Amino acid sequence: MTLKEYYRAVEAILATIKEPFAVVISLQTPNGGRAGMASEVSRETAARLVAEEKARLASAEEVAQMRQERDDAKRLKDIAELQQRVRMTRLAEDELKALKKAMQSTRKGE
Repeated sequence: MTLKEYYRAVEAILATIKEPFAVVISLQTPNGGRAGMASEVSRETAARLVAEEKARLASAEEVAQMRQERDDAKRLKDIAELQQRVRMTRLAEDELKALKKAMQSTRKGE
């Protein structure tokens, strides 16, 4: 492919992508590229990857699945962070109770 053909192909692909970001699915490449990896990239990057035959544009179902998996992962991460904060709060409450007990026993001893 000549340079002129490459840029024509990139422009043609770019014209088909309407959203500011596109989801691409990687293809197996001779230099070790793994097939089936989904990525959300800019329109320009997506057009270049497709023109270079390193990726293909994802179907609407694949886009929906990827976004659902991403949302699920974020939800799980948020829950884990919340559990960590609650755990830390619980420890602080236990320490506070222990301090109150120590203060009460100190006052009784006075």
